[in-house]
Amino acid sequence: MFMMIINSLMIIVISSFMMIISSVLSKKTFIDREKSSPFECGFDPKSSPRLPFSLQFFLIALVFLIFDVEIALLIPLISILKISKIYWFWSIASFFITILLLGLFHEWNQGALEWTY
Repeated sequence: MFMMIINSLMIIVISSFMMIISSVLSKKTFIDREKSSPFECGFDPKSSPRLPFSLQFFLIALVFLIFDVEIALLIPLISILKISKIYWFWSIASFFITILLLGLFHEWNQGALEWTY
């Protein structure tokens, strides 16, 4: 037990030392205005390099991601079908799909699925 504690402490000390050394060595002290500005054929940029981000696009992507993860959670239900009784399978599957549909209707009522121009 004592040897395990010693090994753990050595690992922590060595990894902390390596992180400190890497952060000290990676710091750049010379910041050049030309190197930090966006490149536009040698000319000064005419507009801001940062474009405004569409919040509506972000909401659609977020809803897609949530429902994509929920569909991935439905995939194991296929393997559960082999080992469970049909009544329990259909009750669990219908409960889960009902939650998905309620979430979809809620997003629809909130207007998150409508694309505005």
